[in-house]
Amino acid sequence: MILPRYRIAASGIPGAGKGLFVDEFVAAGRVVTAPDQIDRTHGWDEILATPALAANLYSAARWFEDRYTVSPEWPDECYVNHSFEPTGLWHLGFIFAAKDLPQGTEITVDYRHLLAPGQDESFQDAATGEKITGLSWHESLAQSTRALARLLG
Repeated sequence: MILPRYRIAASGIPGAGKGLFVDEFVAAGRVVTAPDQIDRTHGWDEILATPALAANLYSAARWFEDRYTVSPEWPDECYVNHSFEPTGLWHLGFIFAAKDLPQGTEITVDYRHLLAPGQDESFQDAATGEKITGLSWHESLAQSTRALARLLG
């Protein structure tokens, strides 16, 4: 679920297609998106071993440890694009405003938190040209926990 008013529009990130933009001011630390209607998670090995799930690998997102959702129906949350300097902080399936977000800000997160450990995204970071490679669960959780603690003071 997306909490602030929002719209889907052309992304400002080259090659990204559409993006999700807030249509109201969102204060730093506020929840932008929260998990809802998650009826199932899958282990990474299960996704790779199940043809129907593997065919939708592009829509897999890690929620915690070795548990992923596969959402080929593309809810609006799927329009959140990647950035190594994101406007949102991904933490356990929630996206928090990483700073004060003026109306019209495109929501981005660091996809390394959503990918399987060592998994490379099919594209590079638009700003730096660097590969986007999934972090280990421990590293992802440690980074996002520290960032959220700093954000909330």
